[in-house]
Amino acid sequence: MYGNKFNNRSGRSRNSSRFGGRDFRGGRNQGGSRFSRGGGYRTIKTFDPSAIINDLGSASLNDEVKAPVQEQIITNTFNDFQISDAIKRNIAAKGYKTPTPIQDQAIEPILNGRDLIGIANTGTGKTAAFLIPLIDKVFKNRREKVLIVAPTRELAAQIRDEFFIFTKGLGIYSALCIGGTNMNRQRSDLRRNPNFVIGTPGRLEDHIRSKFLNLSDFGSVVLDEADHMVDIGFIQNVKFIISLLLKNRQSLFFSATINGKVREILKDFVNNPVTVSVKSGDTAQSVKQEILKVNGASKIEELHKLLVKEEFDKVLIFGRTKHGVQKIAEDLVKRGFRADAIHGNKRQNQRLKTLDNFKRNNIQILIATDVASRGLDIPNVSHVINYDLPESYEAYIHRIGRTGRADKKGVALTFIE
Repeated sequence: MYGNKFNNRSGRSRNSSRFGGRDFRGGRNQGGSRFSRGGGYRTIKTFDPSAIINDLGSASLNDEVKAPVQEQIITNTFNDFQISDAIKRNIAAKGYKTPTPIQDQAIEPILNGRDLIGIANTGTGKTAAFLIPLIDKVFKNRREKVLIVAPTRELAAQIRDEFFIFTKGLGIYSALCIGGTNMNRQRSDLRRNPNFVIGTPGRLEDHIRSKFLNLSDFGSVVLDEADHMVDIGFIQNVKFIISLLLKNRQSLFFSATINGKVREILKDFVNNPVTVSVKSGDTAQSVKQEILKVNGASKIEELHKLLVKEEFDKVLIFGRTKHGVQKIAEDLVKRGFRADAIHGNKRQNQRLKTLDNFKRNNIQILIATDVASRGLDIPNVSHVINYDLPESYEAYIHRIGRTGRADKKGVALTFIE
């Protein structure tokens, strides 16, 4: 076991809850205090995953996670789906051979025009599950229009990148409508009347209110990572967008969880939906989870000791604050590591460029706030390191879900005291 110590400037209140058939959220909720600009103190919530990891029996990096595996039987190949040959060629060029469970179960009902609720863990191939049939729908009827709503700029951009792969040579166009990028460029793209509009709720609403986006002719709508849209405060924006949609439409809803607020959106969104659930647990079976204790030593020194090890091939490090992750990145670069950071203080084009450099292995280490914890598909991340404790159980799950993707093994390490 490794070790670490966090120094909190004030006392903490701790509530223990238990894992397993009890309360799966396990660990401790720790509330620290930090002086706020308003003149008082605000509580900083953190989640300690120790109880979860201990109950999984992951006592060393060489141990397998001892959690039950639910086998998913795949019944189709991509050639079995009634989609255009041109799209099948693009799928093959992408390197896809066998559908993932969510793709296997969702593509056919979407092709048949059904509304669908898809419930799946992160990293299960949800994007292709809705893009492939919707691209086929537009390819066969160029008057069809599709709106895809995602919670974050990075996820929306990633969906558009995957859209480019599946539409290569098909003459199907899109507009990406996200914050942090040029509004006039987006308006120009919308004037071209693209078949696909992909965006975040706030920026889409901006274009709607300025009359550059009219939803009255969109026959297909996707809400992706709907639970996260609710978590980060987009519920009213999403309700506004839904209120403008055609009643006679195809609605696709993808989420890792269905809670009370998500149901508020769901009841007005889908009609007689097919429900596809391939979620067998909160954490991926391919992710080994480990605690690291430093016992008062310098965290950056302990991080350095890990990163020089050969197996730390492609590493995603999570910190709590924008300033903090930037400082970690600068310290690691000074130490000779190929590292960079993404956070809310960076311009959107800088964030996308850094992500692309990480995906292409131009940098070995990416340090990020939780802006990178949801939905992003970054191939071959060998390790996720929680340098700072996550805010909640959900944040922890989504952080560690960046590794162990696409049937590969990954390791998630958390610095705690």
